Amino acid sequence: MTRELADEGQALSDVVDRLEGRFPSRDRSEIERAVADAHSHFARAKVRDFVPVLVEREARARLEHPIQ
Repeated sequence: MTRELADEGQALSDVVDRLEGRFPSRDRSEIERAVADAHSHFARAKVRDFVPVLVEREARARLEHPIQ
């Protein structure tokens, strides 16, 4: 069974909240951008169950090691 889109949206909101706690010196808008950019990589994924986990990993990596 795949994740409903509303559930995925809530899960991504939770990702932003967790990353905001992990990176308190970053603006929420910067974290939201990192999550949105990471999420765009999975737009065509047919199985959606793990998308929030993968998005969180990618967004966290972007925030830990920003490209200058």
